[in-house]
Amino acid sequence: MTGAPAFDIASLHAFYALGGTPDTIIGRVFARLAEVNDPGIFLHISDREALLAEVEALGPFDAEAKPLWGIPFAVKDNIDVAGMPTTAACPDYSYVAAVDATVVRLLKQAGALVIGKTNLDQFATGLVGVRSPYPIPRNAIDANLVPGGSSSGSAVATAQGIVSFALGTDTAGSGRIPAGLNNIVGLKPSVGALSTAGVIPACRTLDCVSIFALTVDDAWRVFDTTARYDAADAYSKDIPASGYGSLPPVLSIGVPAKADRRFFGDATMEASYENALAMLTMLGHRVVEVPFGDFYKVANLLYEGAWVAERYAAVKPFFDANEASFHPVTRKIYGGAKALSAADAFNGLYALQALKQTVQLLIDAVDVFCVPTAPSHYTLADLAAEPIRENSRLGTYTNFVNLLDMCGIAVPTGKRADGLPASVTLLAPSGRDGLAASLAREIHQAAGVSLGATSWSLPPAFPKPARIDEDGMIDLVVVGAHLSGMQLNVQLRDLYAVFSRQAQTSDAYRLYALAGQVPAKPGMIRVEAGRGGRIDVEVWRLTPAAFGQFVAAIPSPLGIGSISLSDGTVAKGFLVEPAGITGATDITSYGGWRNYVAADTDRRARSAG
Repeated sequence: MTGAPAFDIASLHAFYALGGTPDTIIGRVFARLAEVNDPGIFLHISDREALLAEVEALGPFDAEAKPLWGIPFAVKDNIDVAGMPTTAACPDYSYVAAVDATVVRLLKQAGALVIGKTNLDQFATGLVGVRSPYPIPRNAIDANLVPGGSSSGSAVATAQGIVSFALGTDTAGSGRIPAGLNNIVGLKPSVGALSTAGVIPACRTLDCVSIFALTVDDAWRVFDTTARYDAADAYSKDIPASGYGSLPPVLSIGVPAKADRRFFGDATMEASYENALAMLTMLGHRVVEVPFGDFYKVANLLYEGAWVAERYAAVKPFFDANEASFHPVTRKIYGGAKALSAADAFNGLYALQALKQTVQLLIDAVDVFCVPTAPSHYTLADLAAEPIRENSRLGTYTNFVNLLDMCGIAVPTGKRADGLPASVTLLAPSGRDGLAASLAREIHQAAGVSLGATSWSLPPAFPKPARIDEDGMIDLVVVGAHLSGMQLNVQLRDLYAVFSRQAQTSDAYRLYALAGQVPAKPGMIRVEAGRGGRIDVEVWRLTPAAFGQFVAAIPSPLGIGSISLSDGTVAKGFLVEPAGITGATDITSYGGWRNYVAADTDRRARSAG
């Protein structure tokens, strides 16, 4: 592998742009397979000559027409690849797929090359990665540890640098746990964003196709390629790949209250999580502790009643006729569903709905959540001693996510004190995949870790766009309580506004702290050019319908007018009526509302002390 490019997409495309060829990369894929020598990773390998024929069909290198041109990837073996067996890690279930799953087809059309099908916890049931009749994939960082599941082979193949990215699936955490345990990125999209047509279901109402990658940029490029509405999937949703790369300067980040954090005695993992929270604070974000008891109650529902029955329903005819074909642990889980009634299922649904009412208030109170990806690293010996308990513990921070219709992305945060990988997962409401991924990108860059189990360095992030250019979107200048991280920013989030950029006004505005406003708000008023100050603002983008809805809710004395920015552009934004500044305090000298609030908070703290 000496002299080979790293397998992140940017490095491979740079290699191709300089005249490198995919057949060289395919040769290195097979060389890496031999070097790693782990028979548990792949269940089926593509024919090398067939891959070379696919390369010929790609035509000349063109990353614009085919954004994944020449990029090798792997597919979890519960996702169909035409001409290959699909087993779901159950040999007796095996069939040869006639057509590609929708996501595989989209990736091939984008120029990506399927290297093979990867091992998994049988029927995607498990978070440990060892519930398979085939050889068990070795954790890429430490072979004594569980690799994580159920998408074990996909995660290890990516972490070992055999492929650039891999597809997994995620119902209870299968696209996040293996990423965290193998030092890579694991993107779990909003439910329905990626089609599950051609995927063997676990819990069809919750299943997601997930993405393992070496970098957040790579994971997002794959998401951008595959996030398409698909009429062939009854649970498909039109969730566009938007909002990536333009991160608000301050986010409110929800974290479990200290009393609610669960690490099951792993002080090293707990310390690594504290370090990650310190990193977020250093990056300028606001960490907010929230009670987590109800999230855990939601998580517990996943292996009760309705959703265990759903797993059984997915393969009922096969299970009833071939129960002995199942892995002993999987058989026990599915067999237990036979004793469940329709009443049990409805009781589970009722319990979830009741919990959603309380949990939603917590979700709405912050921009994103940051939780440990896993509470601990478990050894194979730990799992042999406690196969059910340790699997359950791995799902502590993952099991509730799909039940609450949230998106998530696991991202490395560095090494623990003992050298094992540290990881956090960022969670956000459905449709805000871009926001979670943008923060993950910032964390990954700050951590500066190597890629997976390789010695490859983390490449520079793709350049951030100066602004978002969605057609038909309207710019809105916000100056006070609607700024990122402030109390009323939730009103923008609820309308799916997209952060565009930080900016300053021209010097024709003065800023006032208004009297009698709850929550506290400023008012900005236009004055003669040169008699005001340059005020720090943010520009957010809304659809016309959302903009109209937002403006209609603005209370007097505030309103919307045209704001001149220091770069010479003009956009709609907040102004105050002249009568509104009666009794107000001129705070123009602070340069912006955020500076004023920080100074006022500091002043109050000194007075109280």
